[in-house]
Amino acid sequence: MTSADVLEENARLRDALAEERAARTRAELEVEHLKLQIAKLRREQYGRSSERGAHLLEQLELQLEELETATAESAGPGEADDGTTVRGFTRRKPKRAPLPAHLPRERVVLPGPEFCSCCGGDKLVKLGEDVTESLELVPRQWKVVQTVREKFSCRACETISQPPAPHHAIPRGRAGPGLLATVLNDKFAMHLPLTRQSRAFAAEGIELDVSTLADWVGACCATLRPLHERIRAHVLAAERLHGDETPVPVLARKKTVKGRIWTYVRDDRPFAGSDPPAALYFYSRDRAGRHPRGHLEVWSGILQADAYSGFNALYAKGRQPAPLIEASCWAHSRRKFFELADLGKAIRAPMARDAVRRIDEIFAIEAEINGDTAERRRGIRRARVRPLVDDLGKWMRTERAKLSSGSAVAKAMDYMLKRWPSFTAFLADGRICLTNNAAERALRGIAVGRRNWTFAGSDRGAERAAAVYTLIETARLNDVDPRAWFEDVLRRINDHPAKAIDQLLPWNWKAATPNNIAA
Repeated sequence: MTSADVLEENARLRDALAEERAARTRAELEVEHLKLQIAKLRREQYGRSSERGAHLLEQLELQLEELETATAESAGPGEADDGTTVRGFTRRKPKRAPLPAHLPRERVVLPGPEFCSCCGGDKLVKLGEDVTESLELVPRQWKVVQTVREKFSCRACETISQPPAPHHAIPRGRAGPGLLATVLNDKFAMHLPLTRQSRAFAAEGIELDVSTLADWVGACCATLRPLHERIRAHVLAAERLHGDETPVPVLARKKTVKGRIWTYVRDDRPFAGSDPPAALYFYSRDRAGRHPRGHLEVWSGILQADAYSGFNALYAKGRQPAPLIEASCWAHSRRKFFELADLGKAIRAPMARDAVRRIDEIFAIEAEINGDTAERRRGIRRARVRPLVDDLGKWMRTERAKLSSGSAVAKAMDYMLKRWPSFTAFLADGRICLTNNAAERALRGIAVGRRNWTFAGSDRGAERAAAVYTLIETARLNDVDPRAWFEDVLRRINDHPAKAIDQLLPWNWKAATPNNIAA
């Protein structure tokens, strides 16, 4: 064999070896990918989710409830409940808090003895009394309110005088503000469809058709529209907004399409802002980027959101009136690492656990400065948080170079590294929050409600729902009970001066009515 033949054979062997190694690498990546997918599916089916502490808490509370119920049942109605002796010590029951002081009290006085139980004498003198309180529920009561306008005639000039007719919350006034507030609150805040409400009313002896309730809801939305517009103006006057969206099924030609509810939340409390918080909702038929561009067409400032590509045009240079400042959500990025770390031995994820530990150190400092002024937050971030963030960035770049592009950990790292300027924007601006949790919390009720109402009846119905969600969530953000606010506003709004409509906004309404019960 000549030297040329040897060289040719060596080259062929090298090519074959390289091809074999490439095939082995592809196989290893595929195996890792399949293990990851299987682990995720098993985890979703059987295990704890990334941050489902609330679910675990509900399970523990249910176990506690069952144990206490079983204990009370086994004790029996005649046994004392001052304590339970358990192996040499007495377990005292916790002292019960008094019943709410604002509730009305009904006195039921048991007749006292007429004769002494000892000697039989009748010379008894009252020494005092012992009062035992129990909480009772009175079923919902219905009534018809008759508004009477008396007429008077003048004997001198025969002129007839009569008080003017009051304005009703909705045209024709067949429903009072309390009933209207209940229907609105139950439909949108408690997620009870009008069909269920109609059945509940019928069980109480009041026949109200679904069509009637729907007319009332539409009329209330028209009446409350000025407040929605004022909240919208207030939200879009913010320097910083949280933005997010969630899917909502919408009925369309005997099938459903996946519409979207968008929210933009103004909440300046994390940096000691004095303006009240508020939330604004929109509906769209799809998730196209033109929708957020339309929502924020005239707004500029800081937008805290996820990495949805539809927001990209808002950050582009040359955007008018000005490019938005992008601030990414650290909770989103942490969740990607946490899910990988929580899978345990299913994949090789020590780097994911290390990333979670490093990010949690940043979150711990942020928890300390939540509610401080923007300037103080910026100073503490510069001194204590920036070194941690810089170290995290260097660590991720170093470890990322060791991973293939198909690695799940590499993808989680790329999510942050490709958007590093938006993830680190909070270091230079104390107004920026570390997460977009404010928007996610604002959408949580809608996600829960989908289980009850299944889908919106139409695009117009979904738009109406977005408007009412704006009112309800803004009330909740200001610690106002939405139902109480609806009732009072519907009673007053048609007689209220239009130029003073801001007095009825949740934050001003709360200040003017300190005795209202907060949500």
